[in-house]
Amino acid sequence: MTFAVRIANADRTIEVEMGETILQAALRAGISYPCGCQSGNCGACKSELLSGDVAMSPFSEYALTPDEERRGLVLACRAVPWADTEVRWQDQDEAVAHPLRKLDCEVERIETLTHDIRRVRLKVLAAGPFEFSAGQYASVRFEGQAPRDYSMANAPGEDGLEFHVRDSGKGGTSSFVVNELRAGHPVRVEGPLGISYLREKHTGPVLAIAGGSGLAPVRSIVKRALDLGMAQPIRVYAGVRDERDVYLEDELRGWAAAHGNLTVSYALSEPEGETARPTGMMADVLRRDLMREVPLDGWKAYLAGPPVMVESAVAALVDMGLEARDCHADAFYSVDELAERERKRA
Repeated sequence: MTFAVRIANADRTIEVEMGETILQAALRAGISYPCGCQSGNCGACKSELLSGDVAMSPFSEYALTPDEERRGLVLACRAVPWADTEVRWQDQDEAVAHPLRKLDCEVERIETLTHDIRRVRLKVLAAGPFEFSAGQYASVRFEGQAPRDYSMANAPGEDGLEFHVRDSGKGGTSSFVVNELRAGHPVRVEGPLGISYLREKHTGPVLAIAGGSGLAPVRSIVKRALDLGMAQPIRVYAGVRDERDVYLEDELRGWAAAHGNLTVSYALSEPEGETARPTGMMADVLRRDLMREVPLDGWKAYLAGPPVMVESAVAALVDMGLEARDCHADAFYSVDELAERERKRA
């Protein structure tokens, strides 16, 4: 049994199988539906239910508040139709609609960035060109491994694709990439995905906040902003555990030396020795550094990294006057984190 679901923004009606979510069916149909975690945690696929009936699988109140639910909003990644239905995803400011591509690629080279992070450069062999906005990500499948979501670290329009992969230490795809991947390995890339992309028409100050390998999309965003000649203040905050986890610093500080509107700060959350760098959790670093700027009206923030860092940093920024709608983040959860969240919601 199927239900007809009209996606108002795309002016398309699709067939959704019994038990299938609206988002699953839309992506299968090639619709560039805004989405992030696809597990009810980030809110990127928040949509208006215009007509019909859906059942909602468990989701986080961070993604959809009780008030929003009462106002008829749903999460497409958790909404299973029980009748013919019409939905409309919430418009993003400076909305983009790049075509979804399924690219055949191969590993061009691998570079060591830290003890547990590798820079993976891919050559696109077929199904290009790959258009995306700075800050977006893709589903990447290395042959023989489960697909994982990784953000593009290169700026749009550059040759090839660049990803930063950190070994989680728990096996799986990330460990394979760090320890076994070699040049010439075939790779399948599907995308682009995500709503935490650079708003290129924005003229106010920009915060680009990264935790660990979340520096990949931040690099893409900053590079694109500089390439476009965006002249407003751009502040980069990169949070890592200790000195050995710092990477891309020479490149970013080189950009800052060439562009007076860019400042770069690295913070250590668990330093083992004496350090002149800021220390502590990212939310606390931001509070200490930005309090003199409060309220942060007219700013935009792009955040990438561990969910706990992103959520706490967003809360700190909102406390300092930044509108929640101006905080852009795609939530990336590990398999273990998703399982734990599902357990707590059950």
